[in-house]
Amino acid sequence: MPRRELEKGIHTDLAGEMSYGDYLRLDKILDAQELVSKPPHHDEMLFIIQHQTAELWMKLMLHELAAAIGFMQRDRLDRCSKILSRVKHVQAQMFNQWAVLETLTPSEYLQFRDALGHASGFQSHQFRKLEFLLGNKGKDYLSVYSHDPVVYEELKRALESPSIYEEFLLFLHRQGFDLPTEVIDRDWSVQREGHPRVVAAFKIIYTEPQKYWDAYEMAEKLVDLEENFQLWRFRHIKTVERIIGYRMGTGGSSGVDFLRKGLEQRLFPELLDVRTEL
Repeated sequence: MPRRELEKGIHTDLAGEMSYGDYLRLDKILDAQELVSKPPHHDEMLFIIQHQTAELWMKLMLHELAAAIGFMQRDRLDRCSKILSRVKHVQAQMFNQWAVLETLTPSEYLQFRDALGHASGFQSHQFRKLEFLLGNKGKDYLSVYSHDPVVYEELKRALESPSIYEEFLLFLHRQGFDLPTEVIDRDWSVQREGHPRVVAAFKIIYTEPQKYWDAYEMAEKLVDLEENFQLWRFRHIKTVERIIGYRMGTGGSSGVDFLRKGLEQRLFPELLDVRTEL
């Protein structure tokens, strides 16, 4: 096999310069896997990295969704399409990575589960903010973060602001669609239900897609977003079911039964209801 020689132009003396590791802060990232089981259990490393990776992907999703919301507020739906396509691919990564955690067997997990105490993925403030941005609101969830005033205020702002779907409805209102006051001027912290006049507006958009192409495309992007979110939830349920069965969650929930209730939640109700009306 021929040997690949080091090219002369490759920089080897990086003293005083920013390196790859410096740029990515790998000193912090790769030093953040601290096993708490005693003695340290081999499979805890997988568990930690799995969840840290998910948090990084969620950070990117929040970054992208915030940008999409900003463009919607400026009536620039054309700038949202690529952003939401990226989010869709991130969701695919998060869905597929459950397969890695599924290599953790029940007996392996039980070797270190008690060391977690009450720590639970339910407490992820990034996931909670993601849910709020997608419209799954609930004031009672804020109590979980009362111990951290900074996170609490960040989540409270997200709770009290329009979700990405509600920003889309506000956009449609500005474009002249007949939407009711209770949809466009409301307490954003309250979970909303579907409204027939919103369904009627989407029926117009879906009936004349060429005339309302930007809105039509955005509606389909949001349907992708909800479907992938629910598929991720389902894979989460099956992974938990496979590893711990029907045990109570470390955070105090009923476990699988609690997670299953999430599949009943609808993020963008009228986008599904309109399909029946077409």
